[in-house]
Amino acid sequence: MKNKKIWIGLIVIIVIVAGIIIYKKNSSSKVVYKDFPVTRGDLKTTILATGTVQPENRLEIKAPVAGRIDTVLSQEGDHVKKGQILAWMSSTDRAALLDAARARGEDEVKRWEELYKAMPIIAPLPGTIILRNVEPGQTITGTDAIFAMSDRLTVKAQVDETDIAKMKLHQKATIILDAYPTQSISAAVDQIAFEAKTVNNVTTYVIDVLPAKPPAYLRSGMTANVRFEQEDRKNVILVSTEALTVSDGKTKALVKAEEGKPEEREIQIGLSDGKQTEVVSGLVEGEIVVRAEASKTDKAGASPFSPFGGGRKPPGSGGRK
Repeated sequence: MKNKKIWIGLIVIIVIVAGIIIYKKNSSSKVVYKDFPVTRGDLKTTILATGTVQPENRLEIKAPVAGRIDTVLSQEGDHVKKGQILAWMSSTDRAALLDAARARGEDEVKRWEELYKAMPIIAPLPGTIILRNVEPGQTITGTDAIFAMSDRLTVKAQVDETDIAKMKLHQKATIILDAYPTQSISAAVDQIAFEAKTVNNVTTYVIDVLPAKPPAYLRSGMTANVRFEQEDRKNVILVSTEALTVSDGKTKALVKAEEGKPEEREIQIGLSDGKQTEVVSGLVEGEIVVRAEASKTDKAGASPFSPFGGGRKPPGSGGRK
């Protein structure tokens, strides 16, 4: 009887040890790989910058003398020609004479209007009215800006000094306004600043980006994102940049094998847009590059003594395969 109890105790110990071993084996870390197919396609690189819509040349229009505005003929957003009349005004003397004449009747007003003509306020150059600062009947001085106009609106983009060497005049660009994120505006580089600006130890250059056809919704002061087109490649081998690693100055990729562990391979790369990278040599279309993700622990069946065993899951428990 005593020997029987000893044997039962040994069997229990063996079962416990075996269960612990199975539990550790089933709960050990497993390497999970993410697949990245090697494809063929086109690649275009760009430089991104932010900026503000501003008039290229802003001109304030002031009254020739002090007086009072009689009539306003132009509104903000109007496109005007050189010499076009924007408003009529009366000098201080004419305004006083007309006010006195109104007390004597309409005929007296007409008489003084014929003798003392109103003064026109004229656009000095062709452009767009971007500010109207007066209303009829308003008193003004010779220093008041009645209107402001610009010849055209541009985007003043701030480009980092590390990218300035890649910028060229007439280079194609695309403008996307924060206010209209779904609308793209075709544009081109019009001017490149010679003098840099440094703010918080960051050095940038101002690039003037001119829209090809300024849309009606373009307004001075809007915030814009500019994408400058750079080099492009047609029909080249591409792979996700995320799949690549750099070691000792060499670019490497883990290539999926039919059997066994992935093969580490050194490759030569070309252009990259940050998401996709051109592969010059080392990979061919159709291959699969893999990258190990964070190790995952299989904690299903936490106890080797559960009714479903160490590695089994209860019916209907689901889970990813």
